[in-house]
Amino acid sequence: MSRVLATSVTVLSALMLAACTTSDVLEPSAMVGNPPTAASTAPSPVAPGGETVAAIDSSARIQFAPIVGSTVEAVTPLTERLATRAKERGIGLARSDEPGASYVLKGYLSAITEGKETTVIYVWDVLDTSGNRLHRIQGQQKVAGSGEGWAAVPDTTMQTIADVTVDQLALWLGGRTG
Repeated sequence: MSRVLATSVTVLSALMLAACTTSDVLEPSAMVGNPPTAASTAPSPVAPGGETVAAIDSSARIQFAPIVGSTVEAVTPLTERLATRAKERGIGLARSDEPGASYVLKGYLSAITEGKETTVIYVWDVLDTSGNRLHRIQGQQKVAGSGEGWAAVPDTTMQTIADVTVDQLALWLGGRTG
């Protein structure tokens, strides 16, 4: 199967999984502590290339929906890093049991192994509180080495995905006008 076809199948599979529920879903908002306050000192938003971006609307609060498509073991370092990075970037977080979220971030993950390389494909939808998609963050990370599927994906890869995700979310939030 060609890589393009395999990638298309993977993305389609991840989207189909969005309609499924599982008990092995980890909800990142469970890891959220108190959201940053207006008095907190968050570093200036910096894009992945190092350029400074517009300030994030401090009133926006993100609620993480359960992540679909991964094992709890693989997604744990991702969720921990998402919470940490969001706080560092000055992005307010809301727990699932708290009212007042501005947006919901819903993630879909897939791990495909071909030969000695595993590719993690991720798709994050930024939804309004009515469930309408406003923005999409997507990408992939390749891992070389032994193992198959999620067993081949180290914590550092999942942490990199979290970093990229939060950076892209911060860029999007910085560009929002109201």
